[in-house]
Amino acid sequence: MKMFKDQYIVVTGGAGFIGSCVIRTLNDRGYDNIIVVDDFGTDERWKNLVGKKYAEMVSPREIFTWLEGKESLIEAFIHLGACSSTVERDASFLFENNYRFTVRLAEYALENDHRFIYASSAATYGDGSEGFSDDHSELERFRPLNMYGYSKHMFDLWLKNQGLLEKVCGLKYFNVFGPNEYHKERMASAIFHFKSQIQNTGEVRLFKSDDSKYRDGGQLRDFIYVKDAARLTCDLLNHEAYGIFNIGTGQPNTWNTLSSSVFKGLDKPEKIQYIDLPSDLIGKYQNYTCADVGKLATVLSDKLNFTPFEDGVVNYVSQYLAPKKYW
Repeated sequence: MKMFKDQYIVVTGGAGFIGSCVIRTLNDRGYDNIIVVDDFGTDERWKNLVGKKYAEMVSPREIFTWLEGKESLIEAFIHLGACSSTVERDASFLFENNYRFTVRLAEYALENDHRFIYASSAATYGDGSEGFSDDHSELERFRPLNMYGYSKHMFDLWLKNQGLLEKVCGLKYFNVFGPNEYHKERMASAIFHFKSQIQNTGEVRLFKSDDSKYRDGGQLRDFIYVKDAARLTCDLLNHEAYGIFNIGTGQPNTWNTLSSSVFKGLDKPEKIQYIDLPSDLIGKYQNYTCADVGKLATVLSDKLNFTPFEDGVVNYVSQYLAPKKYW
């Protein structure tokens, strides 16, 4: 495998949350031959790219035209661009943006023997009743709870049905948190919103449990620091690993623990209020997620050293959120 020094790495969603952190990681490893594919729109995601090195910026609307004739100039794709809103109700938009676009991009990459890494999502696992295994034989069992998760699941299934899973690398990101998510608004991590709540009201509001198995605030999620998620993504870029891999820690934490860590990062006294689950999330809320990272460990066994949960939250809050800095 080439080491990408003489050819482009195309990063879609490159100005976004995980994408900009992947570019930062690539830059730190000496790569600046990066094509950033993103649409700045009217938010401030452009600030995620300030100080980073890349070769060119291309709009998603123009990417397929731009790619024409550049087959030999490209080595790899890291496809992270998508609508990531779990409450987006325009199913046709999600179908075109998250599924059809990805199919077309994958076809181009595979036709030209390019490394293709893409973002799936833990949202494909639905309520978790069928487990969180990234074993390909389990794919058909999962029932996503929202159209965002289904749009990601559709592409996973398309690859399997086409016999292509062993030619690409899919990443099921779990609950990623960390710097460079200022533009995500409602879809930003809970930590982002907790920081504002604490500064404005002195307390954090957590959803009451709608499942008797969990006490209020005791619902469990597999949270992963974005620096770890970006590092693992780039590790897989230079690894001949194929198929779907969970990108999580395998160690879930409660919302109560998360809240306590945010208070610690802000050096504020802890105060939690429990509120009812919003109507648009009823029946669509994951009370438990935990990545099965066994398969990931088989290919990156020496690299699964995750940032301790509380350390990651405190670092994010105190070094990035509070001073509003980027990474």
